[in-house]
Amino acid sequence: MGFLRTTPRLILRPLTQNDWEDLAQILQDDQVMYAYGHHFQDADVQQWLDRQQQRYRQHGFGLWAAVEKQSGHMVGQVGLTLQPCLGRQVLEVGYLLKKRYWHRGYAREAAASCVQYAFCQLGATRVHAIIKCDNQPSLRVAQALGMTCRQTFTTRYYAGDMRHYLYAIDAPPKAPTSL
Repeated sequence: MGFLRTTPRLILRPLTQNDWEDLAQILQDDQVMYAYGHHFQDADVQQWLDRQQQRYRQHGFGLWAAVEKQSGHMVGQVGLTLQPCLGRQVLEVGYLLKKRYWHRGYAREAAASCVQYAFCQLGATRVHAIIKCDNQPSLRVAQALGMTCRQTFTTRYYAGDMRHYLYAIDAPPKAPTSL
């Protein structure tokens, strides 16, 4: 299947068609998706899933299923995507969890693993998070990862123009090599 990463409590793996129902529980929950300002229909869920699988083929990464090791249940999706932002492409860590798994530290745990993967395996020098200004839980996750706000901007989503923050963290400096 390619990508597989574990954290103390989670397995991160590519989404498959078998994950459609779990993905729909996330994308069709208006409370979870309030920052998007759009109610996702079944066709939207399939397009989202297809887009992740295209990202795996094209870039080797995308949003991955986050599966609880203990129960085997999918708690959400977390991963890396290339996103257009302010006229350029940025590498973004994203996280969306089923509401019943909120406030357990899963987003922070999985996102931290994704940031480490970006720096260590992909050789990224910076990872971003694009967060709607009023999305306090996502802002707390970004801050817990050591990200700082680099810019405030307006972007258009399904529901129109929305204010966002661009958070980022830079890769740690490489240790000097001795001769």
